[in-house]
Amino acid sequence: MDNFIAALIQQVKPSATIAVSMKAAELKRAGRDVIGLGAGEPDFDTPEHIKQAAIDAIHSGQTKYTAVDGTAELKAAIINKLERENQIAAEPSQILVSCGAKHSIFNLLQAVINPGDEVIIPTPYWVSYPDMTVLAGGQPCLLETRAEDHFKVTADKLRQTINEKTKLVMLNAPSNPTGMAYTRTEMQAIGEVLLENPHVLLCTDDIYEHIYWGQEALNNYIAMFPQLRDRVILINGVSKAYAMTGWRIGYALAHEAIISAMRKVQSQSTSNPCSISQAAAVTALNGPQDCLRVMCDAFKQRHDYLVAALNDIDGFSCLSGDGAFYAFPDVSAAIEQLPDVNDDIEFASWLLENAEVAVVPGTPFGAAGHVRLSFATDMETLQKAMLRIKKAIEN
Repeated sequence: MDNFIAALIQQVKPSATIAVSMKAAELKRAGRDVIGLGAGEPDFDTPEHIKQAAIDAIHSGQTKYTAVDGTAELKAAIINKLERENQIAAEPSQILVSCGAKHSIFNLLQAVINPGDEVIIPTPYWVSYPDMTVLAGGQPCLLETRAEDHFKVTADKLRQTINEKTKLVMLNAPSNPTGMAYTRTEMQAIGEVLLENPHVLLCTDDIYEHIYWGQEALNNYIAMFPQLRDRVILINGVSKAYAMTGWRIGYALAHEAIISAMRKVQSQSTSNPCSISQAAAVTALNGPQDCLRVMCDAFKQRHDYLVAALNDIDGFSCLSGDGAFYAFPDVSAAIEQLPDVNDDIEFASWLLENAEVAVVPGTPFGAAGHVRLSFATDMETLQKAMLRIKKAIEN
């Protein structure tokens, strides 16, 4: 049947995180007591006032098509949020609401990438960036970062990597999978490189913006560099911050011409996002924000525990992150101790069988020798998982 499948699709790999979740679910159905640390979604329930807004929207008949690019009410809430929290002024024509931030990025790549265009993607990266680039006909250009730089792009390395084929640079902070964020000084240096290269766009994936505990406030390139305003595409959404992953609402802020092109892509694929989810997102953005701090504080507590616990396991080495809800330890020394395990992919399978803990291998993130663990679960489960891993390694 392969001859019926498009050649481009055959170049695309299935999501590694979904594959791990499916394998863990399969073992659970077989009666195994598997702890899943693979999924990237908060374990908190959506706050009650947001759920009530969705119920009210249903009862008031908000169940029809909306504008392709989002309701006027949600666009207004996004514009207010950008001004309130990010010091960015925006117009409705510069906003596109999509079915999740992932959909926003997909729309962007489809709208701006021509065959042969290169997209610079720092490693480790979120697993979907390279494959979405391929689906758009582009060429992923993987820019390797180092642990000693806390897995962050340096301005010098970016300058060396950009060439005449470069169309777009992808930056995600706090990062999935490393949890790292950039300081203002680091962003200033990167912004200067982009000013030197007026043919290059910048996409900032800010979906973990509110799950952050770094020492200085998060900044954004649009506020820092008004000269870059027309070339920056800001991606965000409500999934992670408000525990609304299943509601599927993301958005993009960009120059009107780019948003118009992205709207065309969306109009010929999904049309508008769910009307009920949009109503709930309005309340999420406009309503009380204290739920953000409650969840962030819990993630920080789990982060501190997990990083210390991982570093206490023989063969594991884990850096502290600035946000998100992932730990990304180097496990290459642990792999070397296991005679029948050759890489991080086999190591993840070994942990699943011997410790009954599901983690995601680092190779799909562009970082061989690492694994990603999500701490979007309760502390008791994390402690149980660490005891299992430690015992399995010691034995």
